[in-house]
Amino acid sequence: MPDPQAALRQAQAQWEEDTLAPTLARAPERQAEFLTTSSAPIERLYTPLDLPGFNYLTDLGFPGAYPFTRGVHATGHRGKLWTMRLFSGFGSAEESNARYKYLLEQGSMGLSIAFDLATLMGYDTDQPEALGEFGKCGVAVSSLQDMEILLSGLPLDKISTSMTINSPAAVIWAMYLAVAEQQGVRFDQLRGTLQNDILKEYIAQKEYIFPPEPSMRLVVDTLEYGAQHVPQWNTLSISGYHIREAGSTAAQELAFTLADGLESVRWGVARGLAVDDFAPRLSFFFNAHNDFFEEIAKYRAARRLWAHELRHTFGAQNPRSWLLRFHTQTAGVSLTAQQPTNNIVRVALQALAAVLGGTQSLHTNSMDEALALPSQEAVTIALRTQQIIAAESGAANTVDPLAGSYFVETLTNRLEAEARAYFAQIEALGGVLPAIARGFFQQEIADAAYRYQREIDAGQRTIVGVNDFTNDQPVTIPILAMDPAGYERQVARLTALRRERDSGRVGQALDRLRLACQGTANTMPALLDCVRAYATLGEIMGVMKSVFGVYAEPVYV
Repeated sequence: MPDPQAALRQAQAQWEEDTLAPTLARAPERQAEFLTTSSAPIERLYTPLDLPGFNYLTDLGFPGAYPFTRGVHATGHRGKLWTMRLFSGFGSAEESNARYKYLLEQGSMGLSIAFDLATLMGYDTDQPEALGEFGKCGVAVSSLQDMEILLSGLPLDKISTSMTINSPAAVIWAMYLAVAEQQGVRFDQLRGTLQNDILKEYIAQKEYIFPPEPSMRLVVDTLEYGAQHVPQWNTLSISGYHIREAGSTAAQELAFTLADGLESVRWGVARGLAVDDFAPRLSFFFNAHNDFFEEIAKYRAARRLWAHELRHTFGAQNPRSWLLRFHTQTAGVSLTAQQPTNNIVRVALQALAAVLGGTQSLHTNSMDEALALPSQEAVTIALRTQQIIAAESGAANTVDPLAGSYFVETLTNRLEAEARAYFAQIEALGGVLPAIARGFFQQEIADAAYRYQREIDAGQRTIVGVNDFTNDQPVTIPILAMDPAGYERQVARLTALRRERDSGRVGQALDRLRLACQGTANTMPALLDCVRAYATLGEIMGVMKSVFGVYAEPVYV
């Protein structure tokens, strides 16, 4: 019987000789090397020869079935569109609340709350360490009172809420739960996601407070409490987004994110939790960068890897534990201050890649985010981008439409192989925490970011409007202006809160939190007591710092 692979190899060699070679002889510039955004080489042509041993059932399967390469839902976006979110929050709780209501009126399907740097680092707005940071990269939340204003008039039993918060995640989540109580919404009715991924903070974003071990204890506390009391809430969103924003390649984003997720599973199992009790509520958060096909392949490889590891390494029996469900945000690092309207096109392509890759939730960046927080006009365009993809592009009409592409399947396999190679390196270093302590992740990302920038500086990589196709026209798009009285109003509210609350109740709640942190009990009940008593974020984090200490990153040599 003739060997079809041999026949194809012979036909390809003949094509190269008869068709390709004369073309290249006439145009030698077409021999230039092409690279992905991650600086990986791309071949001119992909054929079945690039997929030796490819098996549809084991490598692809069907949508909604193991190994989930083609998606976690059998009907893809035909059955249910992705949740359209816009990452938003700025200035005071009043301003952000108005923006959330506007977005919901415009067709957004859920909230995505950004917090300012003071809140992310566990400070009250009026603490000296927070000076100058009020509302600049998100909303300021210093107490339950701020959270009440932030969520006023929002139907928490009908929307899902994503909160990008990490070191103080358990405290901020407790505030959200306390507001739900006030609204009469049961915990089992609440839907949303808590980012809560502290490992990527040590790796990339650096917004850590406590050392890794107590930080991971708090993450597991939320996993346990959520499984027992808030069953529809994703209590951990393992985040590759910030790893990619720091300059990683697609393969590094994939590998380091899944390694963090697997480490969190290990900590949950070590606590004594059954993997099937909490794994179904783990979710992921990925970047959508500029390289259209590489990004799609990354999402497909991620699903296949996660399903295999949960099923075979951790022995999860519930098929929902095998599902990698993920939110995507378009790449903030790709946005340019020069010619900012170009960012609309970048975001549209990135969003389309996320949709074709099967995302469950999507945030599209606004064109002005390299200059300021999004204006109302810019954020509306960002939302309309998603709505046009959903309603007009046809991208939602069929499941995993690029499956079977020789190029996409080869990229998917290559990214999976690169991720597994990184898993082996991390294991050789002793695991995720020892690898963090050695600076392994940090150095890998730094090297990739340096290489990418060198390629731009050398003209090997074109960034439209930055190093080619430039002009000197001034920026004319509208820029968001925040309420100049917002800071004074926030500080006055905090001052009145401390004066009017029951100080004895606050002290007792903080004492119970201290004892919980010193022991082994789950800290969530004590945190809920603290926020209900109107203890401030800074006060709560101060107690936890006194027990857990504060982390200082080592100097890597």
